Amino acid sequence: MTNPTYDNVHNHFKLNGFHLNKEDLCRVAYSFIKEGDDWEKPVGDFLLDWFDGKTYIEMKTSGSTGTPKTIRVDKQAMVNSALATGDFFGLHSGNRALQCLPVKYVAGKMMLIRSIILGLDLDYVAPTSHPMENLDDTNYDFVAMVPMQAQNSLKELKKVKKLIVGGARISKSLEKELMKLPTEVYETYGMTETITHIAAKKVGEKEFTVLPHVTISYDDRNCLVIHAPQIIAEETVITNDLVELVNENQFLFLGRIDNIINSGGVKIMPEQVEKKLDGKVDRRFYIASKDDAELGEKVVLVVEGESFDIDKAIFEGLDKYERPKEIVFVSKFKETENGKILRKESLIKK
Repeated sequence: MTNPTYDNVHNHFKLNGFHLNKEDLCRVAYSFIKEGDDWEKPVGDFLLDWFDGKTYIEMKTSGSTGTPKTIRVDKQAMVNSALATGDFFGLHSGNRALQCLPVKYVAGKMMLIRSIILGLDLDYVAPTSHPMENLDDTNYDFVAMVPMQAQNSLKELKKVKKLIVGGARISKSLEKELMKLPTEVYETYGMTETITHIAAKKVGEKEFTVLPHVTISYDDRNCLVIHAPQIIAEETVITNDLVELVNENQFLFLGRIDNIINSGGVKIMPEQVEKKLDGKVDRRFYIASKDDAELGEKVVLVVEGESFDIDKAIFEGLDKYERPKEIVFVSKFKETENGKILRKESLIKK
């Protein structure tokens, strides 16, 4: 298809084995809304919004670039994003894809739009934590998951040619497991404002590489600035993500500027400390801070679950100011639906 627009449905597009055109999809949408399961109703709502004649879709941001808000996203920009993903990952019409992300979020919306625009043969399943456990022996060319889904699907992922994982950071232990697979696995970087991912890296690599028609720079805070006029209405998104630019197309993600801890005048990046501790604590954890009369802020290790004795030897690889001054146990972390830990909300102040 040449220069597709948001009014187009690729003639090779299939949903759960059926060729569907625009009118068919609208009928399916009404059926999902009236008779579908809870997870299918948002699919119906989105499809009707997509074909409603307006040039935009309204979405809620996660707060990656500031206070969460509702924004208008241009439908043609979503088409352009789908085309860029197709180019980057070498997707072709007729490729088999699996949709297992909730459509209420941008990643799930875009998986559906990629399939409609690129002509993918899409199987749609409930967005559960074990999305592949009840599937048959079908092989897939392209699948998108959050880390928790990938962790729970390790046995089935050999049936996937290319997997993209986003929404939250891939832990070192999961990365090691994914690298053992014959599957091409990529960690993605993006947000609602950039219409899902604008960069990706193969597991095992350090640098993210941007998609076609995306350029990057950084501001005076060393935070990533994204230029993508074909997919961003304002043409530029200024993030709160501290980065190191490798070249004009690649960057290293260092951490969030709003997570930085100032302890005794020394700035500490929690994400970098977490990488050093990865694999040394057999539960979910993260690095945070508490107010401290002497240091201003002190570093604390927040661990999920019941308290237990932690060998302080695990801190030997940390710099003096990186070493946690306190360990806090939280029975259950609060998190977003895609598994991203809500750090401030989870930490119980004592």
